[in-house]
Amino acid sequence: MRNRSLLILTTAITTGALTLTACGSRDDNKKSSSDGNITVVIGVDAPLTGSLSALGQGIKNSVDLAAKTANKNKEVKGVTFKIQALDDQAVPASGHQNAVQLVANKDVLGVVGPLNSGVSQSMQQDFFKAHLTQVSPANTNPSLSQGDNWGSGDLKRPFDTYFRTATTDVIQGRFAAQYYYNDAKKRKVFVIDDKQTYGAGLAAIFSKEFQRLGGKVVGTDHITTKETDFSSTSDKVKTSGADSVYFGGQYPEGGLISDQVKKAGAKIPTMGGDGIYDPAFISASGVANDGDLATSVGYPVEQLDTAKTFIANYKAGGYKDPYAAYGGYSYDAGWSIIQAVKAVVDGNGGKLPSDARAKITAAMSKVAFDGVTGKVAFDQYGDTTNKQLTVYKVVNGAWKPVKSATFKD
Repeated sequence: MRNRSLLILTTAITTGALTLTACGSRDDNKKSSSDGNITVVIGVDAPLTGSLSALGQGIKNSVDLAAKTANKNKEVKGVTFKIQALDDQAVPASGHQNAVQLVANKDVLGVVGPLNSGVSQSMQQDFFKAHLTQVSPANTNPSLSQGDNWGSGDLKRPFDTYFRTATTDVIQGRFAAQYYYNDAKKRKVFVIDDKQTYGAGLAAIFSKEFQRLGGKVVGTDHITTKETDFSSTSDKVKTSGADSVYFGGQYPEGGLISDQVKKAGAKIPTMGGDGIYDPAFISASGVANDGDLATSVGYPVEQLDTAKTFIANYKAGGYKDPYAAYGGYSYDAGWSIIQAVKAVVDGNGGKLPSDARAKITAAMSKVAFDGVTGKVAFDQYGDTTNKQLTVYKVVNGAWKPVKSATFKD
């Protein structure tokens, strides 16, 4: 999950007959900034505290950087951007409350977030009713954009306000399975998930593809988030004869599982999705976990020419926390909202219309630009058209990229 070079200003946005009407749109008393510009707020929802706060802070800061860059460059004439960041603590109920709060602020014309797919499920309906655009830099569960029956091939977009700059687990899970089977030559995997929307979905997609390729799932287990004792699961892994572990979940539990599996005597790698791709996964293990693997969407930001400006500007911004795994994708998510606002303003005589939220949602489907993470555009489901992924391996106590590719069936 990652992102893009700022001053990209090649937008391919066309604003045709955008005739949607909005509920919760801006009234005539638009708030002006000190320089006389109209203030447009980009909401940010992420876990700003708790065990996933390292990722959440990176999301918030990267959207803040996008807003400041737009203001500095006068990207949208007559508009000043600011952010309103809310903490969901990775809890769906908190995410729902935040969605209600963001909808109520008429100056909010787009929202970046959340991190967690389960949290997003609690927010989508509120944004949809208000015609308020939502762009997640990290959600990967397919049902959010393709409906609950996506697995059977019945794809129906449930909310036209929902977009994402991160690719789905349909892509990530299969990419991981292909690497494990074809590159790492694994044949017997033990699959664990945390019973959450993201983790369980990712593990299921991985398992199906691994078995399709000819591998065997020799055991499965489910753990609970915030637990720390996985000795029972580790013993199951040891006795199963597995040559590898796949974990669908986040890094706080993933690091402990890797640690405890190895302490149980199973000297085998643990692999997971972007949820474990964080330095905290490594530090959570009391034993060396070199050889463990993770997939993440996109190519390493640090290796992208398109990300050099983003990285330099982020450093110059003096942010206390790193941009982390989703910084590039968050910047691109914020920039896509800015570009949609620009299209709507340009198509309305240089002013925001009274139904700005609805028109921005309509404009989002035509947004296209060269971003931090590559080409940013959305398909008919609101999913990113960027299907680049990377496999990372723990080498000498740090994540190192070992394979980057564009996924192909």
